[in-house]
Amino acid sequence: MTLPRNAALDAILADPAGAVIGLDFDGTLSPIVPDPAAARVHPAAPAALAGLAVLVRAVVIVTGRPPATAIALGDVPGGPSLADVPGLVVLGHYGLERWEEGRIAAPPPPPGLALVRARLPELAAPYEGVLIEDKVQAVAVHTRRCADPDAVLAALRGPVARLAEEAGLVVEPGRLVLELRPAGMDKGQALAAFLAEREARSVMFFGDDLGDLAAFAAVETAGVPGVTVCSGSAEVTELAARADVVVDGPAGVVALLRELAEAIGKRSASAGA
Repeated sequence: MTLPRNAALDAILADPAGAVIGLDFDGTLSPIVPDPAAARVHPAAPAALAGLAVLVRAVVIVTGRPPATAIALGDVPGGPSLADVPGLVVLGHYGLERWEEGRIAAPPPPPGLALVRARLPELAAPYEGVLIEDKVQAVAVHTRRCADPDAVLAALRGPVARLAEEAGLVVEPGRLVLELRPAGMDKGQALAAFLAEREARSVMFFGDDLGDLAAFAAVETAGVPGVTVCSGSAEVTELAARADVVVDGPAGVVALLRELAEAIGKRSASAGA
């Protein structure tokens, strides 16, 4: 692909040392698969991120998964893994947990999850193919493997919302998934706090589903030049409509990361000539 002409992108190219590159995991760095446990990072993504990380202020993954899970799914046999990306930070559970330099900082799980774990299987039982994913700090209900995933998701939305309210949790919708998690943090808040922490002078964020809208909003209100990138999907059009750039799934994300690193390298070489 060819980098778009964009004033915020020009700011990143002109001052890469001030740029933060943020990315979602599932659907962005990893293809969406029916079983979340079977997901794996795009095999070229860790190398592409490593090449860019040495040129910018920071690379951060903001995901609903536990950070340790994202790191484990980022292992590429025979090649660099996500854990090898220089300076990488993973903000998991929408920012509740943080992985950095091999260490994880995390609060205790919310007590309401015990009620969810006890009651959610009963709600899901009538629908063949529903998958319940326990994320320790949250629990997700996936309908992708159902014969009619959209209909099952619609049928579960009300009961799941009522259970979340009873448990003192909130529901985060995504691609054929409803996640019950603690209130008070989302990808936008996590990204905004990280930008402030790193004193970012520009930002680019890659996402793929409704949970990334908050991160897009954080980019738009960050007060620094920002670029939003949608890892395209026919399932989620709202994010694509709002994005500055739309790429073709994780392969397109990798291509854009590589092109960005190449353009920064050329700009630096030209400035030093």
